[in-house]
Amino acid sequence: MLRISRQVTIPDNEIEISAIRAGGPGGQHVNKNATAVHLRFDIRASSLPEAHRERLLAMQDHRITADGVVVIKAREHRSRELNIESAMERLRALVQAAGTTPKARRPTRPSRRARQRRTDEKKQRGRIKALRKDPGD
Repeated sequence: MLRISRQVTIPDNEIEISAIRAGGPGGQHVNKNATAVHLRFDIRASSLPEAHRERLLAMQDHRITADGVVVIKAREHRSRELNIESAMERLRALVQAAGTTPKARRPTRPSRRARQRRTDEKKQRGRIKALRKDPGD
């Protein structure tokens, strides 16, 4: 069971882990053992709270497919166990990120002094550019 927070957990049967062969250095070991890991997690079929599911599906993350499946590839370690642990940690971080509600933006306006400063700077800039002109024009 993957614990996301005190209230939110993901049961092991909702996470599909498959081992694949990893490329890169490792000599004969890399050709014989499947140490890399593909983790698949179907968001729509999960037991996550509705708010988490909606935010996860709305995220613009390259690891989330159009079908609503999270695919995480872990191959940085030479042992399968460490790669599984790494993939689970990345899934936990992704779901935790979806669990935090974004802070509401409060629209603000520039102060009167800021507006005055901006127009003064524009006028000054215009004067500088006017001095560059040929006096004959």
